[in-house]
Amino acid sequence: MVKKELELLVTLQDLDMMIDEISEVKRLGFDAEGEDNLLKAREELVSRISKPLLYGYEKLKKHYKRAIVPVKEDNTCLGCFIKLPTSISAKGRADSEVIYCEGCGRILYWL
Repeated sequence: MVKKELELLVTLQDLDMMIDEISEVKRLGFDAEGEDNLLKAREELVSRISKPLLYGYEKLKKHYKRAIVPVKEDNTCLGCFIKLPTSISAKGRADSEVIYCEGCGRILYWL
């Protein structure tokens, strides 16, 4: 269950980044299409993510460009590049709960 929600969050983050890029292109005075489709897709995706997890993501997104980041094979957070304790890595790989980085606070996911 947690893995599915994390996958949805990663997709949401990608959508948010695309929406931001279109907004930036429009701000610079260029034409850009597809924003409406992306916003509709975002609405649909948001409805499938639990409210507490979505709230945490939105809060982190205000501080970081990427609110959810992967963990390297050597247990390094790719947000702040600190080495995570083995106990956290074991929990994260089990996909039993959402894990936050102790260093930067971002949501972590394992590939």
